[in-house]
Amino acid sequence: MWPGSVAIGVIGGTATAPLMAPLSEPVPVTDELLALASPVTPTEVFRFAAPCRCNACIHFGDAKCGLAERLTRTLEPVTDELPSCSIRPRCRWWQQEGEAACRRCPQVVTDNFNPSAEMLAAVCGENPSSELLAAVLRSATSSG
Repeated sequence: MWPGSVAIGVIGGTATAPLMAPLSEPVPVTDELLALASPVTPTEVFRFAAPCRCNACIHFGDAKCGLAERLTRTLEPVTDELPSCSIRPRCRWWQQEGEAACRRCPQVVTDNFNPSAEMLAAVCGENPSSELLAAVLRSATSSG
């Protein structure tokens, strides 16, 4: 995990429609927190947030988060109300895309083993780099 990473939710829903239930407060990532996910990977149980890595991230370009932009353009909202969020004041997605990002956020999970075509388009974009495709493939084929 990156410095400043926190758990912001617990993953639930179904294999075809995973949903994050937000935590009331962000929980700093520790070895003890990560161990709670055993025997599966922590990203199968928790949703994490970290400070934006800007140009060090494969989704960042033109001074914005391409992932947040594609999520709001490609995915349907999963809630009409703004979900509870403990990181909204410092969330890059909120600052950039506003309420549209928040209404889609609960369906975004790191380990999505059965992503929809829309989710793949949102994550990969129209012309994904080989680096991004490799990262998505690693996530989709890993198992806990």
